[in-house]
Amino acid sequence: MTQPRQFVVEADGGSRGNPGPAGYGAVVIDPVTGETLAEAAEYIGVATNNVAEYKGLIAGLKAAKALVPDASADGALQVRVRMDSKLVVEQMSGRWKIKHPDMKPLAAEAARILPASAVTYEWIPREKNKHADRLANEAMDAGKRGKQWEPSSSTAALDTPRPSTTAELPPVSGPPGDAAAGAARARAALSSRPGAATGAASAVAPTPTASSTAPQVGWAAAPDLGAPTTFVLLRHGETALTPEKRFSGSGGSDPELSATGRHQAERIARSLAARGTIEEIVSSPLRRCRETAAAVAARLGLEVRIEDGLRETDFGAWEGLTFAEVRERYGPDLDAWLASAKAAPTGGGESFAEVARRVAATRDRLTARYAGRTVLLVTHVTPIKTLVRLALGAPPEAMFRMELSAASVSAVAYYSDGNVSLRLLNDTSHLR
Repeated sequence: MTQPRQFVVEADGGSRGNPGPAGYGAVVIDPVTGETLAEAAEYIGVATNNVAEYKGLIAGLKAAKALVPDASADGALQVRVRMDSKLVVEQMSGRWKIKHPDMKPLAAEAARILPASAVTYEWIPREKNKHADRLANEAMDAGKRGKQWEPSSSTAALDTPRPSTTAELPPVSGPPGDAAAGAARARAALSSRPGAATGAASAVAPTPTASSTAPQVGWAAAPDLGAPTTFVLLRHGETALTPEKRFSGSGGSDPELSATGRHQAERIARSLAARGTIEEIVSSPLRRCRETAAAVAARLGLEVRIEDGLRETDFGAWEGLTFAEVRERYGPDLDAWLASAKAAPTGGGESFAEVARRVAATRDRLTARYAGRTVLLVTHVTPIKTLVRLALGAPPEAMFRMELSAASVSAVAYYSDGNVSLRLLNDTSHLR
Protein backbone atom coordinates (compact mmCIF):
# COMPACT_ATOMS: atom_id res chain seq x y z
CA MET A 1 0.00 0.00 0.00
CA THR A 2 1.33 3.46 -0.95
CA GLN A 3 2.20 5.57 2.07
CA PRO A 4 0.47 8.97 2.24
CA ARG A 5 2.40 12.16 1.67
CA GLN A 6 2.88 13.91 4.99
CA PHE A 7 2.99 17.68 5.47
CA VAL A 8 2.94 20.14 8.33
CA VAL A 9 0.96 23.33 7.70
CA GLU A 10 1.66 26.33 9.92
CA ALA A 11 -0.73 29.26 9.54
CA ASP A 12 -1.37 32.60 11.15
CA GLY A 13 -3.28 35.83 10.62
CA GLY A 14 -3.21 39.27 12.12
CA SER A 15 -5.07 42.56 12.21
CA ARG A 16 -3.59 45.92 13.08
CA GLY A 17 -6.60 47.32 14.91
CA ASN A 18 -8.77 44.21 15.28
CA PRO A 19 -10.67 44.97 13.16
CA GLY A 20 -8.13 46.80 11.03
CA PRO A 21 -5.76 46.24 8.09
CA ALA A 22 -5.29 42.46 8.10
CA GLY A 23 -3.32 39.72 6.42
CA TYR A 24 -2.46 36.06 6.72
CA GLY A 25 0.47 33.76 6.15
CA ALA A 26 0.83 30.00 5.77
CA VAL A 27 3.72 27.64 5.12
CA VAL A 28 3.84 23.97 4.10
CA ILE A 29 6.74 22.02 5.61
CA ASP A 30 8.25 18.59 5.08
CA PRO A 31 8.01 17.01 8.57
CA VAL A 32 11.09 14.85 8.04
CA THR A 33 13.59 17.34 6.62
CA GLY A 34 12.08 20.59 7.89
CA GLU A 35 12.21 21.96 4.34
CA THR A 36 9.75 24.69 3.40
CA LEU A 37 7.77 23.42 0.43
CA ALA A 38 5.39 26.34 -0.20
CA GLU A 39 4.34 29.67 1.24
CA ALA A 40 1.10 31.64 0.98
CA ALA A 41 0.28 35.15 2.13
CA GLU A 42 -2.26 37.84 1.33
CA TYR A 43 -3.37 41.28 2.46
CA ILE A 44 -7.16 41.00 2.93
CA GLY A 45 -8.18 44.56 3.77
CA VAL A 46 -9.99 45.39 7.01
CA ALA A 47 -10.81 42.28 9.06
CA THR A 48 -10.48 40.81 12.54
CA ASN A 49 -7.66 38.61 13.81
CA ASN A 50 -9.90 35.56 13.77
CA VAL A 51 -11.01 36.06 10.17
CA ALA A 52 -7.38 36.47 9.12
CA GLU A 53 -6.39 33.32 11.03
CA TYR A 54 -9.09 31.27 9.34
CA LYS A 55 -8.06 32.58 5.93
CA GLY A 56 -4.47 31.60 6.72
CA LEU A 57 -5.66 28.07 7.54
CA ILE A 58 -7.59 27.85 4.26
CA ALA A 59 -4.61 29.07 2.25
CA GLY A 60 -2.28 26.59 3.97
CA LEU A 61 -4.56 23.61 3.34
CA LYS A 62 -5.00 24.62 -0.30
CA ALA A 63 -1.23 24.98 -0.72
CA ALA A 64 -0.68 21.50 0.75
CA LYS A 65 -3.38 20.03 -1.48
CA ALA A 66 -1.79 21.61 -4.57
CA LEU A 67 1.44 19.70 -3.92
CA VAL A 68 -0.30 16.31 -4.22
CA PRO A 69 -2.32 15.76 -7.45
CA ASP A 70 -4.61 13.11 -5.91
CA ALA A 71 -4.85 14.76 -2.48
CA SER A 72 -8.61 14.27 -2.25
CA ALA A 73 -8.28 10.48 -2.42
CA ASP A 74 -8.49 8.66 0.91
CA GLY A 75 -5.03 7.93 2.28
CA ALA A 76 -3.17 10.09 -0.25
CA LEU A 77 -2.24 12.91 2.11
CA GLN A 78 -1.89 13.52 5.83
CA VAL A 79 -1.61 17.06 7.18
CA ARG A 80 -0.91 18.29 10.68
CA VAL A 81 -2.05 21.90 11.08
CA ARG A 82 -0.13 23.86 13.69
CA MET A 83 -1.46 27.27 14.77
CA ASP A 84 -1.15 29.60 17.75
CA SER A 85 -4.86 30.47 17.54
CA LYS A 86 -6.56 28.46 20.27
CA LEU A 87 -9.93 29.52 18.86
CA VAL A 88 -9.33 28.11 15.36
CA VAL A 89 -7.69 24.91 16.61
CA GLU A 90 -10.45 24.15 19.13
CA GLN A 91 -13.26 25.03 16.72
CA MET A 92 -11.85 22.99 13.83
CA SER A 93 -11.20 20.11 16.22
CA GLY A 94 -14.88 20.16 17.16
CA ARG A 95 -14.34 20.92 20.85
CA TRP A 96 -15.63 24.50 20.71
CA LYS A 97 -18.82 25.68 19.05
CA ILE A 98 -18.63 27.99 16.05
CA LYS A 99 -21.16 30.70 16.82
CA HIS A 100 -19.89 33.80 15.07
CA PRO A 101 -21.49 34.30 11.63
CA ASP A 102 -18.18 35.41 10.08
CA MET A 103 -16.44 32.24 11.25
CA LYS A 104 -18.98 29.65 10.12
CA PRO A 105 -18.48 29.95 6.33
CA LEU A 106 -14.70 30.09 6.77
CA ALA A 107 -14.70 26.96 8.93
CA ALA A 108 -16.93 25.22 6.38
CA GLU A 109 -14.57 26.15 3.55
CA ALA A 110 -11.56 24.85 5.48
CA ALA A 111 -13.35 21.58 6.27
CA ARG A 112 -14.12 20.95 2.58
CA ILE A 113 -10.56 21.21 1.28
CA LEU A 114 -9.35 17.76 2.37
CA PRO A 115 -10.98 14.62 3.81
CA ALA A 116 -11.56 14.96 7.54
CA SER A 117 -9.37 11.94 8.28
CA ALA A 118 -6.44 13.62 6.51
CA VAL A 119 -6.17 16.65 8.83
CA THR A 120 -5.32 16.99 12.51
CA TYR A 121 -4.96 20.21 14.49
CA GLU A 122 -2.39 21.20 17.10
CA TRP A 123 -2.02 24.40 19.10
CA ILE A 124 1.51 25.77 19.40
CA PRO A 125 2.89 28.80 21.27
CA ARG A 126 3.26 31.95 19.22
CA GLU A 127 7.05 31.81 19.37
CA LYS A 128 6.94 28.50 17.49
CA ASN A 129 4.82 29.97 14.70
CA LYS A 130 7.26 32.67 13.61
CA HIS A 131 7.40 31.73 9.93
CA ALA A 132 3.64 32.09 9.36
CA ASP A 133 3.52 35.16 11.60
CA ARG A 134 6.27 36.80 9.55
CA LEU A 135 4.44 36.04 6.31
CA ALA A 136 1.24 37.60 7.69
CA ASN A 137 3.14 40.74 8.66
CA GLU A 138 4.83 40.90 5.27
CA ALA A 139 1.36 40.76 3.69
CA MET A 140 0.09 43.57 5.93
CA ASP A 141 3.18 45.65 5.18
CA ALA A 142 2.56 45.17 1.45
CA GLY A 143 -1.07 46.19 1.89
CA LYS A 144 0.04 49.37 3.65
CA ARG A 145 2.00 50.24 0.49
CA GLY A 146 -1.06 49.55 -1.66
CA LYS A 147 0.37 46.30 -3.00
CA GLN A 148 -0.06 42.55 -2.54
CA TRP A 149 2.56 40.22 -1.07
CA GLU A 150 5.09 38.87 -3.56
CA PRO A 151 6.93 35.57 -2.93
CA SER A 152 10.10 36.97 -4.47
CA SER A 153 10.33 39.70 -1.83
CA SER A 154 9.75 37.46 1.19
CA THR A 155 12.50 36.71 3.69
CA ALA A 156 10.31 34.81 6.15
CA ALA A 157 11.98 31.47 5.40
CA LEU A 158 15.45 32.91 5.94
CA ASP A 159 14.47 34.71 9.13
CA THR A 160 12.99 31.57 10.73
CA PRO A 161 15.55 28.77 10.28
CA ARG A 162 14.37 25.25 11.02
CA PRO A 163 16.17 22.19 12.37
CA SER A 164 17.18 19.62 9.77
CA THR A 165 14.52 17.19 10.99
CA THR A 166 11.21 17.43 12.83
CA ALA A 167 9.06 14.81 14.46
CA GLU A 168 7.15 12.63 12.01
CA LEU A 169 3.40 12.77 11.87
CA PRO A 170 1.49 10.04 13.67
CA PRO A 171 0.88 6.92 11.56
CA VAL A 172 -2.21 6.98 9.38
CA SER A 173 -3.40 3.54 10.45
CA GLY A 174 -6.07 3.23 13.13
CA PRO A 175 -8.67 5.78 14.19
CA PRO A 176 -7.89 9.37 13.21
CA GLY A 177 -8.32 10.72 16.73
CA ASP A 178 -10.65 13.36 18.08
CA ALA A 179 -9.00 16.22 16.16
CA ALA A 180 -9.85 14.69 12.79
CA ALA A 181 -13.19 13.49 14.08
CA GLY A 182 -13.88 17.00 15.29
CA ALA A 183 -13.15 18.37 11.85
CA ALA A 184 -15.65 15.87 10.47
CA ARG A 185 -18.26 17.06 12.98
CA ALA A 186 -17.54 20.66 12.02
CA ARG A 187 -17.94 19.77 8.35
CA ALA A 188 -21.23 17.98 8.99
CA ALA A 189 -22.60 20.83 11.10
CA LEU A 190 -21.64 23.45 8.54
CA SER A 191 -22.20 21.57 5.28
CA SER A 192 -25.36 23.51 4.52
CA ARG A 193 -23.59 26.84 4.77
CA PRO A 194 -22.31 28.47 1.58
CA GLY A 195 -18.57 29.08 1.40
CA ALA A 196 -17.31 32.60 1.94
CA ALA A 197 -16.14 34.64 -1.00
CA THR A 198 -12.41 34.27 -1.38
CA GLY A 199 -11.64 37.72 -2.77
CA ALA A 200 -8.28 38.31 -4.38
CA ALA A 201 -6.22 35.20 -4.93
CA SER A 202 -3.37 34.82 -2.48
CA ALA A 203 0.19 34.48 -3.68
CA VAL A 204 1.39 30.91 -3.26
CA ALA A 205 4.83 29.80 -4.31
CA PRO A 206 7.56 27.28 -3.54
CA THR A 207 10.10 28.89 -1.26
CA PRO A 208 13.52 29.83 -2.68
CA THR A 209 16.50 28.34 -0.95
CA ALA A 210 18.86 30.50 1.08
CA SER A 211 21.48 30.40 -1.69
CA SER A 212 19.10 31.97 -4.23
CA THR A 213 17.81 34.86 -2.10
CA ALA A 214 19.80 37.81 -0.80
CA PRO A 215 19.76 38.08 3.01
CA GLN A 216 18.00 41.02 4.63
CA VAL A 217 20.35 43.79 5.72
CA GLY A 218 20.27 47.32 7.15
CA TRP A 219 17.11 48.92 8.52
CA ALA A 220 14.99 46.30 6.77
CA ALA A 221 16.37 43.68 9.14
CA ALA A 222 14.65 45.21 12.17
CA PRO A 223 12.43 42.55 13.77
CA ASP A 224 8.68 42.84 13.27
CA LEU A 225 6.93 43.46 16.60
CA GLY A 226 4.01 41.27 15.58
CA ALA A 227 0.52 41.48 17.02
CA PRO A 228 0.16 43.15 20.41
CA THR A 229 -1.33 41.54 23.47
CA THR A 230 -4.71 43.22 23.81
CA PHE A 231 -6.66 43.39 27.05
CA VAL A 232 -10.37 44.08 26.58
CA LEU A 233 -11.34 45.42 30.00
CA LEU A 234 -14.93 44.72 30.99
CA ARG A 235 -16.38 46.13 34.17
CA HIS A 236 -18.95 43.73 35.64
CA GLY A 237 -22.68 44.38 35.38
CA GLU A 238 -24.68 46.17 38.06
CA THR A 239 -25.36 44.81 41.52
CA ALA A 240 -27.90 46.17 44.02
CA LEU A 241 -25.13 48.44 45.36
CA THR A 242 -24.14 49.98 42.01
CA PRO A 243 -26.98 52.47 41.42
CA GLU A 244 -26.71 53.58 45.05
CA LYS A 245 -23.01 54.36 44.48
CA ARG A 246 -21.87 52.41 47.53
CA PHE A 247 -18.30 51.28 48.09
CA SER A 248 -18.22 47.64 46.99
CA GLY A 249 -14.79 46.06 47.08
CA SER A 250 -13.24 42.71 47.90
CA GLY A 251 -13.75 43.05 51.64
CA GLY A 252 -17.52 43.31 51.66
CA SER A 253 -20.57 41.16 50.98
CA ASP A 254 -19.59 39.95 47.45
CA PRO A 255 -23.00 40.76 45.91
CA GLU A 256 -24.45 38.99 42.89
CA LEU A 257 -25.62 40.68 39.71
CA SER A 258 -29.01 42.33 39.87
CA ALA A 259 -31.64 41.74 37.19
CA THR A 260 -30.28 44.82 35.41
CA GLY A 261 -26.76 43.47 35.73
CA ARG A 262 -27.72 40.12 34.23
CA HIS A 263 -29.36 41.92 31.31
CA GLN A 264 -26.20 44.00 30.82
CA ALA A 265 -24.08 40.84 30.85
CA GLU A 266 -26.21 39.32 28.10
CA ARG A 267 -25.97 42.50 26.02
CA ILE A 268 -22.18 42.63 26.22
CA ALA A 269 -21.99 38.89 25.51
CA ARG A 270 -23.92 39.39 22.27
CA SER A 271 -21.76 42.35 21.33
CA LEU A 272 -18.47 40.54 21.91
CA ALA A 273 -19.71 37.48 20.04
CA ALA A 274 -20.55 39.70 17.05
CA ARG A 275 -17.05 41.19 17.07
CA GLY A 276 -15.43 37.76 17.11
CA THR A 277 -12.13 38.95 18.54
CA ILE A 278 -11.94 37.47 22.05
CA GLU A 279 -9.63 34.45 22.39
CA GLU A 280 -9.40 34.04 26.17
CA ILE A 281 -11.44 35.11 29.21
CA VAL A 282 -9.95 35.88 32.63
CA SER A 283 -12.06 37.04 35.57
CA SER A 284 -11.79 38.46 39.04
CA PRO A 285 -12.80 35.88 41.67
CA LEU A 286 -15.67 38.06 42.94
CA ARG A 287 -19.16 36.84 42.18
CA ARG A 288 -20.35 39.78 40.09
CA CYS A 289 -17.41 39.35 37.73
CA ARG A 290 -17.70 35.57 37.56
CA GLU A 291 -21.38 35.87 36.64
CA THR A 292 -20.63 38.48 33.96
CA ALA A 293 -17.76 36.38 32.57
CA ALA A 294 -19.94 33.26 32.51
CA ALA A 295 -22.52 34.99 30.31
CA VAL A 296 -19.84 35.97 27.80
CA ALA A 297 -18.15 32.57 27.92
CA ALA A 298 -21.42 30.81 27.19
CA ARG A 299 -21.81 32.90 24.03
CA LEU A 300 -18.24 32.46 22.85
CA GLY A 301 -17.74 28.83 23.81
CA LEU A 302 -14.69 29.72 25.91
CA GLU A 303 -13.58 28.79 29.40
CA VAL A 304 -13.10 31.32 32.21
CA ARG A 305 -9.86 31.48 34.17
CA ILE A 306 -9.90 33.13 37.59
CA GLU A 307 -7.16 35.60 38.48
CA ASP A 308 -7.04 36.84 42.07
CA GLY A 309 -4.99 39.88 41.05
CA LEU A 310 -8.03 41.31 39.25
CA ARG A 311 -10.14 41.63 42.41
CA GLU A 312 -11.44 45.03 43.52
CA THR A 313 -9.81 47.16 46.22
CA ASP A 314 -10.54 46.18 49.80
CA PHE A 315 -12.32 49.28 51.09
CA GLY A 316 -12.14 48.22 54.74
CA ALA A 317 -14.75 49.82 57.00
CA TRP A 318 -16.15 51.77 54.04
CA GLU A 319 -17.61 48.67 52.39
CA GLY A 320 -21.33 49.11 51.70
CA LEU A 321 -21.35 52.83 52.56
CA THR A 322 -22.04 55.75 50.26
CA PHE A 323 -19.47 58.52 49.80
CA ALA A 324 -21.60 60.84 51.95
CA GLU A 325 -21.77 58.25 54.74
CA VAL A 326 -18.00 57.78 54.68
CA ARG A 327 -17.57 61.57 54.76
CA GLU A 328 -19.82 61.79 57.81
CA ARG A 329 -18.24 58.90 59.74
CA TYR A 330 -14.60 58.94 58.63
CA GLY A 331 -14.02 62.46 57.29
CA PRO A 332 -10.29 62.81 58.08
CA ASP A 333 -9.50 59.34 56.71
CA LEU A 334 -11.43 60.12 53.53
CA ASP A 335 -9.52 63.39 53.07
CA ALA A 336 -6.22 61.54 53.46
CA TRP A 337 -7.33 58.88 50.95
CA LEU A 338 -8.30 61.49 48.37
CA ALA A 339 -5.00 63.31 48.85
CA SER A 340 -2.56 60.39 48.68
CA ALA A 341 -2.43 57.06 46.84
CA LYS A 342 -0.56 55.66 49.84
CA ALA A 343 -3.45 56.27 52.28
CA ALA A 344 -5.67 53.25 52.96
CA PRO A 345 -9.40 53.26 53.78
CA THR A 346 -10.35 53.06 57.44
CA GLY A 347 -10.07 49.66 59.08
CA GLY A 348 -7.20 48.04 57.19
CA GLY A 349 -8.29 48.39 53.56
CA GLU A 350 -5.94 48.63 50.57
CA SER A 351 -4.37 51.86 49.38
CA PHE A 352 -4.37 52.65 45.67
CA ALA A 353 -0.57 52.27 45.74
CA GLU A 354 -0.96 48.70 46.99
CA VAL A 355 -3.59 47.97 44.37
CA ALA A 356 -1.36 49.42 41.65
CA ARG A 357 1.48 47.05 42.59
CA ARG A 358 -0.89 44.09 42.58
CA VAL A 359 -2.45 45.03 39.25
CA ALA A 360 0.90 45.74 37.59
CA ALA A 361 2.19 42.31 38.63
CA THR A 362 -1.00 40.73 37.27
CA ARG A 363 -0.65 42.67 34.01
CA ASP A 364 2.93 41.45 33.56
CA ARG A 365 1.95 37.87 34.28
CA LEU A 366 -0.99 37.90 31.87
CA THR A 367 0.82 39.66 29.02
CA ALA A 368 3.51 36.98 29.20
CA ARG A 369 0.96 34.16 29.31
CA TYR A 370 -1.19 35.48 26.46
CA ALA A 371 1.42 37.14 24.24
CA GLY A 372 -0.07 38.31 20.95
CA ARG A 373 -3.64 37.36 21.90
CA THR A 374 -6.85 39.27 22.63
CA VAL A 375 -7.99 38.59 26.19
CA LEU A 376 -11.17 39.68 27.94
CA LEU A 377 -10.46 40.71 31.54
CA VAL A 378 -13.68 40.88 33.56
CA THR A 379 -12.87 43.02 36.56
CA HIS A 380 -13.72 46.17 38.53
CA VAL A 381 -13.40 49.95 38.54
CA THR A 382 -10.07 50.23 40.35
CA PRO A 383 -8.14 47.55 38.40
CA ILE A 384 -9.40 48.95 35.06
CA LYS A 385 -8.58 52.55 35.98
CA THR A 386 -5.18 51.40 37.21
CA LEU A 387 -4.38 49.60 33.94
CA VAL A 388 -5.45 52.68 31.98
CA ARG A 389 -3.46 55.02 34.22
CA LEU A 390 -0.33 52.90 33.95
CA ALA A 391 -0.74 52.65 30.17
CA LEU A 392 -0.87 56.44 29.89
CA GLY A 393 1.88 57.06 32.43
CA ALA A 394 -0.61 59.26 34.32
CA PRO A 395 -0.25 60.19 38.01
CA PRO A 396 -2.33 58.47 40.72
CA GLU A 397 -4.78 61.37 40.95
CA ALA A 398 -5.93 60.49 37.42
CA MET A 399 -7.90 57.67 39.04
CA PHE A 400 -10.47 60.25 40.22
CA ARG A 401 -10.79 61.78 36.73
CA MET A 402 -12.11 58.75 34.87
CA GLU A 403 -15.69 57.54 34.59
CA LEU A 404 -16.33 53.79 34.27
CA SER A 405 -19.94 52.69 33.91
CA ALA A 406 -21.21 49.24 34.81
CA ALA A 407 -20.70 46.77 31.95
CA SER A 408 -18.50 49.28 30.10
CA VAL A 409 -15.64 48.19 27.83
CA SER A 410 -12.14 49.64 27.61
CA ALA A 411 -9.10 48.26 25.77
CA VAL A 412 -5.32 48.48 26.09
CA ALA A 413 -2.75 46.99 23.68
CA TYR A 414 0.74 45.95 24.83
CA TYR A 415 3.53 45.64 22.26
CA SER A 416 6.64 43.48 22.53
CA ASP A 417 8.95 46.52 22.63
CA GLY A 418 7.24 47.84 25.77
CA ASN A 419 5.00 50.42 24.11
CA VAL A 420 1.38 50.57 25.22
CA SER A 421 -1.69 52.00 23.46
CA LEU A 422 -5.05 52.88 25.02
CA ARG A 423 -7.57 51.87 22.36
CA LEU A 424 -10.93 52.38 24.07
CA LEU A 425 -12.34 53.81 27.31
CA ASN A 426 -15.78 53.38 28.93
CA ASP A 427 -17.64 52.23 25.80
CA THR A 428 -21.29 51.49 26.59
CA SER A 429 -22.67 51.50 23.03
CA HIS A 430 -23.67 47.82 23.39
CA LEU A 431 -26.13 48.79 26.15
CA ARG A 432 -28.05 51.26 24.02
